[in-house]
Amino acid sequence: MSLQRNKIHPHKYSLWIAMGSITMMFIGFTSAYVVKRAQANWFTFQLPFIFWISTAVILTSSATIQMAVEQFRNRNMQRYKQLITLTAILGVAFAACQWIGFKQMTDMGLPLNGPASVSFIYVIVSVHLLHVLGGVVALLIMFGRAFRTRVRTYSAVPIEVAATYWHFVDGLWIYLLIFLSIAR
Repeated sequence: MSLQRNKIHPHKYSLWIAMGSITMMFIGFTSAYVVKRAQANWFTFQLPFIFWISTAVILTSSATIQMAVEQFRNRNMQRYKQLITLTAILGVAFAACQWIGFKQMTDMGLPLNGPASVSFIYVIVSVHLLHVLGGVVALLIMFGRAFRTRVRTYSAVPIEVAATYWHFVDGLWIYLLIFLSIAR
């Protein structure tokens, strides 16, 4: 008799390692922000409201991707296709909101090369946005696979990995927005 051990799928394991690395990077960013903020010439300003709207967008997308995972597991492929499409659209909408937020900051006289506090916002939000765009690419791959006419496998691992990453960038954004709102 062989004992079967519960093992984590290699893709899921790799994702957890990557998320740990990303988390450490953002801890470094926020730590540097706190240290720099202690200097006498720190400039405070109000974040554009669009960043809060983008939060609602990414929270909604987290719900839609979780529903997509459930629909995939239940083999309801038509509903899965709708939800993965909606999630990808919401991911792009989140990115557009971030871009609008940057435009609004520039319009407020807060350019990238402005005070350190402003530059930190651009860098932190931009690096997060790059990670979100990586997630959008994964969503677009899931989208493409969903609409293939020939299905090779019904493994839920790819959508589970994409959903875990998506929830991660969602949670990371919430942390960053709260941090940047409080630590001004």
